[in-house]
Amino acid sequence: MSSQSAPATRQAGQSSLAYNLAGIAVLVLLLAVGAAYLIDELGRTSRVPAPSLDDSEPITQTISGRELSIPTHWFRYGEQIRNGFTNQIDLRILYAPEGVETPLPMDITLLPRSRARASSRLLDGVYLHQFADQTLSGVPGLVGKPMLSTNGYAGESVWYDALSPDPFVAKCVDPVSVGGQAQCVRTVYLPSGIAAIYTFDAEALQSWRQFDTEMERWLSHIGAW
Repeated sequence: MSSQSAPATRQAGQSSLAYNLAGIAVLVLLLAVGAAYLIDELGRTSRVPAPSLDDSEPITQTISGRELSIPTHWFRYGEQIRNGFTNQIDLRILYAPEGVETPLPMDITLLPRSRARASSRLLDGVYLHQFADQTLSGVPGLVGKPMLSTNGYAGESVWYDALSPDPFVAKCVDPVSVGGQAQCVRTVYLPSGIAAIYTFDAEALQSWRQFDTEMERWLSHIGAW
């Protein structure tokens, strides 16, 4: 009885092995296809042209009664690329002031003025009452103040020009991961009456004196300034 069952056992084992090997082969094939798809998608992403002042193919959007002509390459989100009225426009440009070798990405959200509060107004009305005692350094011309961690502002700081009646003010948050870059937010009212929220790497603070000049170059191009 045992001599007859041994070949059957070996055959069953071989069939099981073949089945497992086939399964592994299918899994490897799926992983290879997935990797190829990922590489292709990354390649497509890398081929997306960077935003430029020379961009064409604009669409027309109206916000706060102001008609803007915006190149499609400037939009952060594809679903916003359509003509018509809107109450929010999310853009991404490259901040490249004089003396900066590598342009920095800058996210800009355009809103009706009633939906945003300028950072310069928040300085006196909110931020000053939340400052810790110490003063930060590292950005020539700006005063850096950490905010009180006990009030829920751990890792946040405010950088501002203490000498201007309408100061440059940016609120920054420490990086969430090791090796990351602190992120800053600044909200302003543009001469057109539209509010602009700028989100950028803290590295851009080093050229803060050129900030508005650079933003005017880009936003005037689309009629937002």
